[in-house]
Amino acid sequence: MSVSEQSEQPPAPLAGPAAEIAAGYAFDGAALDLGALLWDGACHPDAPVRIPLPMLNRHGLVAGATGTGKTKTLQLIAEQLSAQGVPVFLADIKGDVSGISAPGEDGEKVRERAAQVGQEWRATGFPCEFYGLGGTGPGIPVRATVTSFGPVLLSKVLQLNQTQEQSLGLIFHYADAKGLELVDLKDLRAVVAFLVSDTGKAELKGIGGLSTVTAGVILRSITAFEQQGAGDFFGEPEFDTSEFLRTSADGRGIVSVLELPAVQDKPQLFSTFLMWMLADLFDDLPEVGDQEKPKLVFFFDEAHLLFKGASKAFLESITQTVRLIRSKGVGIFLVTQTPKDVPSDVLAQLGNRVQHALRAFTPDDAKALKATVRTFPNSAYDLEEVLTGLGTGEAVITVLSENGAPTPVAATRLRAPESLMGPIDAAALDAAVKASTLYARYAQAVDRESAYERLTAEQQAAEAAALEAAAAQEAGKAAASQQGARAPKPEPSLAEQVVGSGIFTSLARSIGTQLGREISRSIFGTARRKR
Repeated sequence: MSVSEQSEQPPAPLAGPAAEIAAGYAFDGAALDLGALLWDGACHPDAPVRIPLPMLNRHGLVAGATGTGKTKTLQLIAEQLSAQGVPVFLADIKGDVSGISAPGEDGEKVRERAAQVGQEWRATGFPCEFYGLGGTGPGIPVRATVTSFGPVLLSKVLQLNQTQEQSLGLIFHYADAKGLELVDLKDLRAVVAFLVSDTGKAELKGIGGLSTVTAGVILRSITAFEQQGAGDFFGEPEFDTSEFLRTSADGRGIVSVLELPAVQDKPQLFSTFLMWMLADLFDDLPEVGDQEKPKLVFFFDEAHLLFKGASKAFLESITQTVRLIRSKGVGIFLVTQTPKDVPSDVLAQLGNRVQHALRAFTPDDAKALKATVRTFPNSAYDLEEVLTGLGTGEAVITVLSENGAPTPVAATRLRAPESLMGPIDAAALDAAVKASTLYARYAQAVDRESAYERLTAEQQAAEAAALEAAAAQEAGKAAASQQGARAPKPEPSLAEQVVGSGIFTSLARSIGTQLGREISRSIFGTARRKR
């Protein structure tokens, strides 16, 4: 018999281990209500399962098989955070989270769930902003410059190997030092091409150089990336991630929903972009220590995609970011199917846990189930049995108490979200996007002068100077021939004219040095000029 079926029985008074579990969630301060305790075949509305608001910046994990209710759990937590004045970031991969902006629909199932868990359900919509990567799909465009994105994350999204990643880092180092702004991918391509040209090769010779073969791989990867439509994600105006930290006029936290259905077939792209957002916040926010409530709670959906194929250095950067961003008031919830999708060093940083049902249809499933059970603290439940018997909207939960200690493991029937459990219609979404005060700031892409334009202009000027010199040389030869004079000393070749003209010399040694001095890179290789 499943936990869901058992829970239809009338609840008996709590005693023994059940009473101890209930006592573990009786917090004095502000807390989010997740649901009601499931024990001995019954749901106990008088035993709420909660999470202290100050502990939301200690990070968390929401896991479970497909269809077990993970998205609704995110919606439930996001609603209550917003109501407490905490901004929230959600990635909407399937396109069904936009309903958080609209009041929910009353119905028999909602009333039944509310009665089971002791919830006073009231249809409520929450303040939202909708974003889209680079203007793909609905939403205010979120763009990053290539310079800001940095070589580490770009190597991940281009699927470069370690040697190629190091070479890309060298290219960024050169561009940073010389003040060459890499706004979009054509800027990066122009710099790579310059550094393997006859003129540019010498620029990196003293620090290892850039092989033509590696440059070719990088250029082909950039081209393939652009052909997938990813070029629009890089450019200006660059999105200021501090926009995620806003509250509405009534004091509720704004829920920032990143609409990703249009790019859900590019999982490595959007998961890496989510990491850029997090790394950018990490760079900008000051240290604040523990607070009464977080500055932001960031839900990182499809988290396993971030770790798939990641290098050791990349994983170390993730671990360090997750560990340190807590002290800046940001909580992170990783959302995935099983805890084994998350490296142990990262998993160790997660203090709160909502584990939905797991399936054990294959030997691999059974192995994953046993591994999941081992990641929980001691439990009064038979967790292997409970985790395979949970119904939709039920989960096994453990969180950090107000003093930072883990609470007892509690099988829980979750509350019903008060906002719409599904997407709003396209017209309403489009209207909400265009009504935002941020739309005018970010909607229109800007293509100003950057590395590509600078290099192109310098090259054209150098070629024009070389042609002019060649024409002058020919004219001189003709004049000398007519006068029967001795032929003049041969003029430099075209390449020598280009180098000797001072155009590329100036480019390589002195352009934009002020900008270069302002760029500094984080542990994740991301960069942003001072705002």
